[in-house]
Amino acid sequence: MITVNGTNEDMIKQIINEAAKGLSIETEQLSEKAVKAIKPETTLEKSADILIKIALENIDEGNPDWTFAAARIYMQELYRKAAANRNYHPDNKYGSLYELVEVLTNKGIYASNILSKYTKQEMEHFEKLIDPDRDYLFNYLGIYTIATRYLATDHNKGIYELPQERWMIIAMYLMQDEDRSKRTKLVEEAYWALSNLYMTVATPTLTNAGKTHGQLSSCFIDTVDDSLQSIYDSNTDIAKLSKNGGGIGVYMGKIRARGSSIKGFKGMSSGVVPWIKQLNNTAVSVDQLGTRKGAIAIYLDVWHMDIESFLDLKLNNGDDRMRAHDIFTGVCLPDYFMEQVDKRGDWYLFDPHEVRQVMGFSLEDFYDEEKGNGEWREKYEACVQSDSLSKKTIPAIDIMKRIMKSQLESGTPFMFYRDEVNRQNSNSHNGMIYCSNLCTEITQNQSPTQFVEEFLENENTIVKKYKSGDYVVCNLSSINLGKAVPDNILERLIKIQVRMLDNVIDINTLPIKQAELTNKKYRAIGLGTFGWHHLLAVENIKWESQEAVDYADSLYEKIAYLTIKNSMELSREKGSYPAFEGSKWSTGAYFEEKGYSGESWVELWADVVRNGMRNGYLMAVAPNSTTAMIAGSTASIDPIFNVFYNEEKKDFKIPVTAPELNHRTYDIYRRSAYIVDQRWSVKQNAVRQKHIDQSISFNFYVPNTIRASVLLDLHLQAWREGLKTTYYVRSTSNDVEECEWCQS
Repeated sequence: MITVNGTNEDMIKQIINEAAKGLSIETEQLSEKAVKAIKPETTLEKSADILIKIALENIDEGNPDWTFAAARIYMQELYRKAAANRNYHPDNKYGSLYELVEVLTNKGIYASNILSKYTKQEMEHFEKLIDPDRDYLFNYLGIYTIATRYLATDHNKGIYELPQERWMIIAMYLMQDEDRSKRTKLVEEAYWALSNLYMTVATPTLTNAGKTHGQLSSCFIDTVDDSLQSIYDSNTDIAKLSKNGGGIGVYMGKIRARGSSIKGFKGMSSGVVPWIKQLNNTAVSVDQLGTRKGAIAIYLDVWHMDIESFLDLKLNNGDDRMRAHDIFTGVCLPDYFMEQVDKRGDWYLFDPHEVRQVMGFSLEDFYDEEKGNGEWREKYEACVQSDSLSKKTIPAIDIMKRIMKSQLESGTPFMFYRDEVNRQNSNSHNGMIYCSNLCTEITQNQSPTQFVEEFLENENTIVKKYKSGDYVVCNLSSINLGKAVPDNILERLIKIQVRMLDNVIDINTLPIKQAELTNKKYRAIGLGTFGWHHLLAVENIKWESQEAVDYADSLYEKIAYLTIKNSMELSREKGSYPAFEGSKWSTGAYFEEKGYSGESWVELWADVVRNGMRNGYLMAVAPNSTTAMIAGSTASIDPIFNVFYNEEKKDFKIPVTAPELNHRTYDIYRRSAYIVDQRWSVKQNAVRQKHIDQSISFNFYVPNTIRASVLLDLHLQAWREGLKTTYYVRSTSNDVEECEWCQS
């Protein structure tokens, strides 16, 4: 164990040499600077800060290993503080796991069920499995992030839990209700997967597993009905979810437009914008456990009469009373709209309330079953032809221009290709998908919760009855491709990962009942990935190449196969999700539509039809920016921003290099986010999307000087190639070198 002694020059050098062991760094200059900076009266904590700061200053493209030296010095400080708070000798690094659980349970930090469901002997066994050497896998950004945001502390923010204990607590918590005969082995496997950084769990699970507060799910989607009751009930539900750390998508396409009638009085409705502004206030005022303001994305159909004012919500100019700067926007696009954009045709806007009243149906409840043909466009054309409906005609390209203008200014709206999403819905027998979530990777059946009645029970008890709708919930975890694929452990990893995700559904405590009911009905999980650019660099595959596209195709087919197989095997053990019968899993249509063939796929197809599926929705690729930082890899399926850059948040600025940066990987990383041809990114994502039953958080990276025609072509390409959603249009005002593609 290293301890800093500010009076001893040799000790300072020893600390630096220990931190540098096995790393490709020269320590002499750091030692000289440290000896000058650390005075005899300098405290231990301040001495460590000085050493870390000097180490970080040495990080650049030629010296990436300094980040690990800084991480080790920081880690030693965590060991010292935890040992002081928990009364064990710091040379041991880690103390008693049982005593940690006992102390933090008594302090009200840990949930009591860890102590009640595991014996002292079991915890002593798990303590022996904890491997402090795996702390050396963290770079500085990773260890700093996990230590300052996720480790369990006491109420005074004192360090108690250490990184390997966080992994073990998550493993124990997620496996608490497994059969006792195999539970120990399952905890061991979950700890192996997490502690080796082969996978990460989503932020709410990482933060809250094992603790008394908060829930474990990442994503929720609400569908708001066209009534005052539904609008205000929805706002309350969203506030509850936001308070507990969820990101929320909200579909508002059913709400009547500005100027619509109320109780037969024409021109009375103020449209969707005032209700969106209310949600904007909720996002700001109900923050997520004090860590960040609420995060809400609101989706509207491109045929809604209020679409123009909706697209202006995030702009920095115009009437601020018609703006909502703290929410995110998404637009729901049918194939027909994109066709009209492409051929420069007209587009018609309608009031959904009037359509229901006059036509007897809701446009949003239909989709085109085939590309270029289907029920939705038939209903839309009937609305266009109706003389009884009020409508507004506008060139489709003009709406698209407004979309792109907003995207270049604010990054939004997100794009949701509703026909493709619903065509690919594995549970289309049971509902409709109207929109996606905050990060555009979740696509599941939705329906509004409906108020039934209110009555008095006894003298002073008021009871409200509701018919529950499908309130989407998704639980996420992600494979670290940069580590898991080279180590050839996907089969072992996905087996434990699917079980961990499935267990979240039963352990979770959700703050609203309809979300709980939907969670149990579909048992939806979202197994995803990060580290794609990292993996390409390790494998020496150029981003802008057919080789990368083909690699994405084969890799994600393998991930899909293993995920489906393990959900099927869990179903055999624990039973299918309740809505399985009639789904594309039960009929085999899922495999048929994907075109899966070959002996292993045919066998799996038969096994699924025979044994069922534990989970109705399986895969989704989330943004994974924070968890990728912890794991020392690249975010999601995105290219890196730069080979060397500073990661900046509210409370820090930390230099970062691309993972495993060396003379061999540099050439792959050099073509970074704002340089790579985005058309290749779309091609990769199109083949990836084929294998993912939900969707993908997929960003466009463009200069803000991009020609409108080029950005339009990207959107058209994404739609034509079968993408379900696109996330941010991330534009930069910096000069972009080598951006030949964005001029073409």
